[in-house]
Amino acid sequence: MIKKIKTIDGIVYARPSTGTGVQKKRPSFAPRRPQRPYNKNFVASPKTENKPTSSEKELSLKIIPLGGMEEVGRNMTVFEYGQDIVILDMGIQFPEEDMPGIDYIIPNISYLKGKEKNIRGVIFSHGHLDHIGAAPILLEKLGYPLIIGRDLTLALIKKRLEDHQKNSASRLKTILVKSVDEKIKLGQFEIGFFPVEHSIMDAIGAIIHVPGATVIHPGDWTLDKDPIGRSPLTYEKLSQVPGPKILMLESLGSTDVRPVAVSEKEMYNNLEKLISEATGKVIIGTFSSQVRRIGELIEYSEKIGKKVALDGYSMKMNIEIAKQLGYIKAHKDTLITVNDIHKYPENKIVVICTGAQGEGNAVLTRIINENHRFIKIRKNDTIIFSSSVIPGNERSIQRLKDNLYRKCDNVIHSDIMDVHISGHSDALAIKEVIKQVNPDFFIPVYANHYFLKEAAKLAIGIGFPKENIIVPDNGSVIEFQKGKGKILPKKVATSYVFVDGLGVGDIGQVVLRDRQVLSADGMFTIIVIIDSKTKKIIGKPQVTSRGFIFVKENFDLVNATKRKVEEIVASKTVPNQPVDWNYIKNNIREVVGQYLYTKTERRPMVLPVVIEV
Repeated sequence: MIKKIKTIDGIVYARPSTGTGVQKKRPSFAPRRPQRPYNKNFVASPKTENKPTSSEKELSLKIIPLGGMEEVGRNMTVFEYGQDIVILDMGIQFPEEDMPGIDYIIPNISYLKGKEKNIRGVIFSHGHLDHIGAAPILLEKLGYPLIIGRDLTLALIKKRLEDHQKNSASRLKTILVKSVDEKIKLGQFEIGFFPVEHSIMDAIGAIIHVPGATVIHPGDWTLDKDPIGRSPLTYEKLSQVPGPKILMLESLGSTDVRPVAVSEKEMYNNLEKLISEATGKVIIGTFSSQVRRIGELIEYSEKIGKKVALDGYSMKMNIEIAKQLGYIKAHKDTLITVNDIHKYPENKIVVICTGAQGEGNAVLTRIINENHRFIKIRKNDTIIFSSSVIPGNERSIQRLKDNLYRKCDNVIHSDIMDVHISGHSDALAIKEVIKQVNPDFFIPVYANHYFLKEAAKLAIGIGFPKENIIVPDNGSVIEFQKGKGKILPKKVATSYVFVDGLGVGDIGQVVLRDRQVLSADGMFTIIVIIDSKTKKIIGKPQVTSRGFIFVKENFDLVNATKRKVEEIVASKTVPNQPVDWNYIKNNIREVVGQYLYTKTERRPMVLPVVIEV
């Protein structure tokens, strides 16, 4: 049954993903294709632009990035026009080294509190976790607004919701973008789309139009001069959308100034050569989201008579979704399970797995550490890193490579051969797209601040007016009104919201600071039992050290610390008089902490426990 979703000045028809429409061989997690009478007269050029009413002229477009402007990940941007809100992406950021125990970080949506009913839709540009990873949590908090995306993107979101909370995907209201020519009306927003190249299938860019402004946002993107099976993409047509045009361009590659980028064709030629000439197993570590690349490698392996085993939960899940959507076509005998590898000659086996970032319990790490039940590395095997280095993972990847080189003679990575191409732009591509689109305003986005500044320099270098470049921070409120753009003085809240296990936002800065102290200097616990009448310590204080010193090898320090505690209790208590035990604890904490520092130049977290009996 088709469900109507009302907007301010129109009705958008969407069919929930659990609708009863019959469609042959459609996977359970694939979004239903809605029938919707959208406005087909989307403005195509300034000459045909609809004249705004007097009330519309007074409204301003606000663009508010809630994440993605000062980090890699946590991508989420709010577009607000009058009483209407459209959101682009809901991504996660992976924790940094000084965030022990944190699983990931999500955008802070406190700005949207009380405005949930104004949200007309959430557009998802593609299916990477830094763009969809926070969807299960944030969609629930926002009352499950309408979501919009292409097949694979919506299928991955639905699967992520089901993993997070069973049956939650049934609450989704979805619009499937079947063609980039479709137009969608969301309140006073008119949404169009355009194709983009990225390292995952079904990536799309968004054209977000309101009276008086048009935002062009490709999400993550790249330009491939020599793609396989399709023509190179260009964006001259985007220069014809109604002005003023605001280009928000992902700028992670702004410092990549190589004169010639590696093409997709070169990469596949190298990978195919390695697979065909290997004398042992081929083990390829890559991102599970590289669906097109994995599909090509499966088809090539089938062509030369090799079997393919996929390993890693996300890898198997993504490829299963892609198979059911028809994106990967492989004979059922080509794909085998890892526990059947022993049934075939080693030179007929290709393993495609996760773990190329050196994650602790990922497949490739377990293989190297000899903790994998079915895959063992031989000297004549070929190990290929078909992935880039995510910032922050440099040390773990280097350690992974070191261990691999000890076990295998054929380790191939991008420093040796072009076996990976990035899904992100380079400096030349950024300048080229700015020229093609010819925007009135340029906003570099989706990267650390220095990348954004470098992208701004690239634009200035090709003659773009400096005064029309806006470099935002997280929480910046960018306002466009009457053809002019500016950043308002006050920012909205974008502080980190940490996810740890089932806890969302319950790990604040105080808890994180405690974890940092514990990880750096350890913990020193002192238990004191005191007689309630005499106020004397019964027995001796008990000391426990974790991550600070080894007690059995430091008796002198431990005994001296116990004497300090005894002195504090004796000096701060009087027999038969009530005692402020918090005052005693604080004295123990301060005196012992300072004493330990003078003896070790380390200050652990001191936890005094005083028990009155």
